Amino acid sequence: MSAAGPPAVDNEGARPPGEGGAERRIGWGHTVSAAGPRAVDNEGARPLGGGGAERRIGGPSVTDYDVAIAGAGLVGLSVAPALVRAGLSVALIDRADVRMPDSPPAGEGWDTRMYAISPGSAAFLESIGAWRGLPADRIAAVETMRVEGDTGALLSFSAYELGERALAWIVEERTLRAELVRVAKAAGVAIHAPYALDALTWTPDAGTLHCADGTALTARLIIGADGLRSRVREAAGIAPVTRSYGQTAVVANFNCEHPHRGRAWQWFLDDGGVLAWLPLPGRRVSMVWSAPDREARELLALPPEDLAARVASCGRRAVGALESITPSAGFPLQLQKVPTMIAHRVALVGDAAHGVHPLAGQGVNLGFGDAEALAAVLRGRGPLTDPGAPLLLERFARRRAAPVLAMQTVTDTLARLFGATSPWIRAARNFGMTVLDGLPPARRFLAHSALR
Repeated sequence: MSAAGPPAVDNEGARPPGEGGAERRIGWGHTVSAAGPRAVDNEGARPLGGGGAERRIGGPSVTDYDVAIAGAGLVGLSVAPALVRAGLSVALIDRADVRMPDSPPAGEGWDTRMYAISPGSAAFLESIGAWRGLPADRIAAVETMRVEGDTGALLSFSAYELGERALAWIVEERTLRAELVRVAKAAGVAIHAPYALDALTWTPDAGTLHCADGTALTARLIIGADGLRSRVREAAGIAPVTRSYGQTAVVANFNCEHPHRGRAWQWFLDDGGVLAWLPLPGRRVSMVWSAPDREARELLALPPEDLAARVASCGRRAVGALESITPSAGFPLQLQKVPTMIAHRVALVGDAAHGVHPLAGQGVNLGFGDAEALAAVLRGRGPLTDPGAPLLLERFARRRAAPVLAMQTVTDTLARLFGATSPWIRAARNFGMTVLDGLPPARRFLAHSALR
């Protein structure tokens, strides 16, 4: 769940990789030159997997890596150690400090932001060593889910029916981030933060990230993991297509009167909004309310006790009375598509590559899927030693095209379908939910697609 679109991108003067020509400015003032960025000497390739080499060429210091990742969110932090395991030297940069957040006392100090981690994403996080270290008292399993339409239609899912331990795992952002930072540092990822990014430049053989203090990082592959307003994407000349849903995701966490028993709830409301409750450890739930913007502003302005009462009422008091345990926060919602996830020496992952409605809780899982796919492609590069080679980037783009398109199509269709106010459409969508609930094979197929 992240926010509104990037500024306009000037794609004028785009050139094929390797073509000669004068230095030009694109996007937010980055220069592209066949002669290479100033003070950067790309002569003499390093063997893959070596550490970053620092050098000076009559000017600012330049450090060379195989891969440089811009953005230390959850997806950027996950792809970094995965690429080190693929035998690459990796740098991770971010404008904010990158450190492990302080661990709260057991059961206290809950983070407002929670993520529903699919079994597939959990397996990926396990493969890089970031899952096993998560404290058990900060994770809750979603064992069943109950979805209600706006006229009473029901749809239910069960992990037991699917042969899974959980449909998803609810993890707070702070806890997962702390473990990913630990894993990245243990893997030997070179972390440069706070790093005030000033410009990006490219030559045929590398990309360079220029810092405001005059230092620079050069790498044969630049990964944009820097969110919906990605500066890497803009500098690469990739212009996204965005459409606002006219909704804001309001998030908060609550103590609940009755146990949730590992159940998640989702209500499609008659105003087009979607209210979801996710189980937390103990008698606690996390809320994501995708509300029309005007209503969202009202919700965010409510005192904690009034917000808790309103959320409990809209949720049919399924777990009794609620008590707020975190402040509320809001995140504007939009669909974002890009014409391509790759460019010359660039790959986009996470929110830089796609934005989806949170009603399926799959945004971060799509990002982890990007990270896993990119790491798998580069790990299987064989004799092709250049991690930014067009052939490898095209393999990555092909591998991610279908899953991303499918998730964007499903979530966007559902958001539009339940946002329609026509009585005929309302009747049809609720009838469809009822029919689907009575077809276990179809229900299992739908659920399995969200487990990956």
